Amino acid sequence: MDLNFLYGLCPLSFWGYALVTFLLVQITMMAVTLYLHRDAAHRAVDLHPVLRHFFRFWIWYSSGMVTREWVAVHRKHHAFSDLTGDPHSPVILGLKKILLEGAEVYRASTQDAGLVEQYGRGTPNDWLERHVYSSHRNLGITTLVLVDLLLFGVPGIIILSVQLIAMPLFAAGVINGVGHAIGYRTFECDNAARNVVPWGLVVGGEELHNNHHAFPSSARFSMRRGEIDIGWIMLRLLSSVGLAKVRKVAPRALTDVPRAVVDLETVRTLITARMDVLRNYARAVTLPVLKAEVARGAGSLGSQVRRLLVRHPNLLDETAKARLQQVLAEHAALRTVYEFRDRLTVLWSGTIGNNERLIAHLRQWIAEAEASGVERLQAFAQSLKGYRLANAEQAVAT
Repeated sequence: MDLNFLYGLCPLSFWGYALVTFLLVQITMMAVTLYLHRDAAHRAVDLHPVLRHFFRFWIWYSSGMVTREWVAVHRKHHAFSDLTGDPHSPVILGLKKILLEGAEVYRASTQDAGLVEQYGRGTPNDWLERHVYSSHRNLGITTLVLVDLLLFGVPGIIILSVQLIAMPLFAAGVINGVGHAIGYRTFECDNAARNVVPWGLVVGGEELHNNHHAFPSSARFSMRRGEIDIGWIMLRLLSSVGLAKVRKVAPRALTDVPRAVVDLETVRTLITARMDVLRNYARAVTLPVLKAEVARGAGSLGSQVRRLLVRHPNLLDETAKARLQQVLAEHAALRTVYEFRDRLTVLWSGTIGNNERLIAHLRQWIAEAEASGVERLQAFAQSLKGYRLANAEQAVAT
């Protein structure tokens, strides 16, 4: 009995099916990271209209989702990251909830018409969006089922299953859940976002979640040696053939000869490069001073003190805050560098006011840091005068 019909129109070997499955999932991941995330949500890149339409179709075809809702939920996540109001924070809802029920949490958020209206502005609202994608959500997945079975027959059931689980598992579960719970932090932003791994071939660079939250409008997520952003590599390839245009990348802070006068350009540079400024402050000032305190055996300084000194205050619970205050009370040098860091962050807090006051605040901070008697702090204050940003062309090309 001929059973070839069970393998559809495209019978393949085992590895052929595996490759097809991987490629189909990668198309979905590229649609999410390049179109929904970097293009539609953050405007970091302009995709060619043909590519935008293809990815918009593919998202509907493979998941039943529509652009407006995904973008709205994601933008609100950035507005309330790990605070009350965040649609899918594991800090608020628990890691297990987001990891296992991330898709359900997402769908519940999309039922809030006010959320979609407020945060979904600027997304496609043409005839196709209104009369096909939004009105016939199940038609996309139904078509996916029929196409997979027609092309691959019985093995298509497995391919279909992997396709349908990829979005809920990786995008809703791993990125939104693990990405705010487990991993390393390159930048001390004001939420719990983490880089899951320094490399990834499955989720398009989205695993570099801490980097993204530090620079939400950057088209490139990789920031340091060893990090591989597959989405960025794809963007560079698409740009080379005219199918994409990178609009924004994370600013790169460089140090140069100190300026003779601290001016508005200095202030703007430090505000733009504030994530690098904070990271460099921790490396050049806070941690060396902590190491010196430990070396001279002054009091009890456990390994957790390092985290307390560099972590954003929003991420410390009451117990951690109490311990931090105890450490600062016992160690004058640590208290000095911690207070100077807090005063420096006021520069980009939005509470100072006009440009003249910003310049005056920075000048006073540098003058007092140079007079502090803390050698590491004095050297860092001098270095701030030489901060500059790499030009746009250099940033995009690297």
